[in-house]
Formats: sequence, C-alpha cells, structure tokens
Amino acid sequence: MQDSPSYYAENLMEEAIRQHASDIHFTPEANEISVYIRIHGKRILHSRLSAMRFRKLIAYYKFVSGMDIGEMQKPQDGAMPFSYKGQKQYSLRLSTLPLKQTESLAIRILPQSEAPLLDQLFLFPFQIHKLRQLLVENTGILLFTGPTGSGKTTTMYALLQDLLQMKAYQAITLEDPIEKRMENMLQVQVNEKAGLTYQAGLKAALRHDPDVLMIGEIRDESTASFAFETARTGHLVISTLHAKNAAGAIHRLREMGIPEADLQHTLIGVASLELLPVTAPRSSRAAIMELADSGQISCLLKAYNTSFLTFAKLRRKAYAYGFITEENYQVQEGRQTAIYGTADAFPTTASPNANARL
Repeated sequence: MQDSPSYYAENLMEEAIRQHASDIHFTPEANEISVYIRIHGKRILHSRLSAMRFRKLIAYYKFVSGMDIGEMQKPQDGAMPFSYKGQKQYSLRLSTLPLKQTESLAIRILPQSEAPLLDQLFLFPFQIHKLRQLLVENTGILLFTGPTGSGKTTTMYALLQDLLQMKAYQAITLEDPIEKRMENMLQVQVNEKAGLTYQAGLKAALRHDPDVLMIGEIRDESTASFAFETARTGHLVISTLHAKNAAGAIHRLREMGIPEADLQHTLIGVASLELLPVTAPRSSRAAIMELADSGQISCLLKAYNTSFLTFAKLRRKAYAYGFITEENYQVQEGRQTAIYGTADAFPTTASPNANARL
C-alpha cells in the first residue's frame, strides 16, 4: 500500500541514499513534521508530514529497529539493516528524543561497503604521510576532532587497516555503536545499560594484550584518564573528542583533569577533519586536515605562537588547483571566516590525491 508507513519509509530511504545523504531528521513543528536530509553536511528540507502520519511512521520505525513502541517519555536508540535495491547494504542507527506531546526522530545512514583505504581519504597525499609519521613510535594518543559526519570514524578504521598491513598488531576497538564490521580486529560494542562502559571495556581489552586500541569517543573524565594511562604503559590509542581543533582539544582534556605532563608527553597529535565536495568524481568528498603534532601541542600548552596549515589555507589551495568549485569554496569560506580569519599564503606546489573518496 502506497500510504503505508513501510512504503513511505523505504522510498524515503532510497531517495536519501541516491542523493548521498548521511542523515534524515524528522522535526516536529507547530502543526506538522518537517523532514530534512543532510547532504555533504548541508541540511535540506525534503518534505512535510501530518502529525497523524508521523505517529504511524515513528511507531513503524520503533518496531523494526527494536525500540519500545509505547515509550514516549525517554530517549531511545535502535538499529536496523537496509538493502538498497537488493545490492548495497546499509546500517541505520535511529534515535528518538521526547518533546512536548510528541517526539523527534533522527536516522544515521551508514554504508556497509568495504572501508576505504587511508590513501583514498585525503585530498592531499602529503597529509597522509604526516599522519603515518605520527605513528612511528607505536605509543601515545592520537585524537581526531571535527563535527559529526566529518569522517573521524572512517579515518580511524582506515588508519587501523594501514597499521595492520604493516605490522602483526593485535587491534581492539571499543565503539558505540560499531559502525562497520572490520576484519583482523576485535570490535567491542559498548553497552552502558549492561554495564559495559568505555572504561570497563578498556580494562577488559587490556587483558587481551593489545598493541593498538581504538576508542570510539572520549566522553568523560574516567575514560580520558584511563586512555592516557593505557598510552603511558606502551600502547597506541586512537580516539575522537568533541572539539573544534587542537587548542579546543587541549582545553577539553584539561577540563577532564588530564595532567600537563601527560598532554606534553603522551598526546602525540590532534587531527581536525573537514570534508570538501570535490569536482571529480561527481558526488564524492575528500578530507582535509588541520594537524597538530607533539611540537605544536607543546607550543599550545605553553601559550607560544605556532603555525598550522589551517583549513582556510587548504581550501584555498584546493580551489586554486581546481579540486573544488568556486561555489563550494565560497560556501566553506563563509562558514569558517569567523573562526580562522585571514589565512597566510599556502605552499606553491600541489600534489592532488586522485584516489580520494569519502
């Protein structure tokens, strides 16, 4: 039936996937529900639903994703698989948020295709080389920052794959949720309701003699403290942190009680990510990165001036060499000018990564 919730849900998902959307939002308003899809970071109004139709739709989504249909007063999370025309496989992560007399619903669309390699992620190959250089010592903490959907988890997966191809490492991941099933690594699903927190998972993982640990997110003081303690004992730890850049990451870690000595000697790098829509191939994106290594982190800790290859410089470089359109360049610059201000001149040679895709 064309007016059934399942028919609408399937058609909406297929259309979102065709447009390379990463998220779908159902946002209640005065008399109706607005449906938004996020494409390349931009939230676009897709359609509107009546309140009655949305009630039927959210009940359907709750049922098929394992949520409690009758619960409207508490936030819920669910998951379900989706097959696009019987070919590509996706994992859908759903979450509800209780509002006055109704709920909102958000759906994250996670492709389950083969994870891209590290060499395929970044627009400029020299940034891949710098990222690899950070891991030569095999110990310490490397943090990735950036907004939701900027490629943090994808980059961590690719970095782990890269490490495992070079060395016979024991790699363990702690994730909430597990976004993609990976070979040659042990993936642990964090389940706080069952008592398996990030901290509890870390303690258990250390008994499996890991060489490298990936923590989906450092959320609180206890996880941060244990992650740094793990790195101090000779392990490599890779994780994400909600911060704008390296300076913001250091501020957050200080707030979490991490000692200056650990920030100085254990934090080996902070990589802030941004995705750019590139001109070819069509509908693909490539990452650029603001990377602070241990030397630059030391300067930030001491409040010394230090120079970075900023997003503003990298975007100008990408535009100058035709990797992004003028329209996309102006849009990205407009979003970031208040943060970065006027950028210095960028290097005069370009080495584009023809394999970049995200």
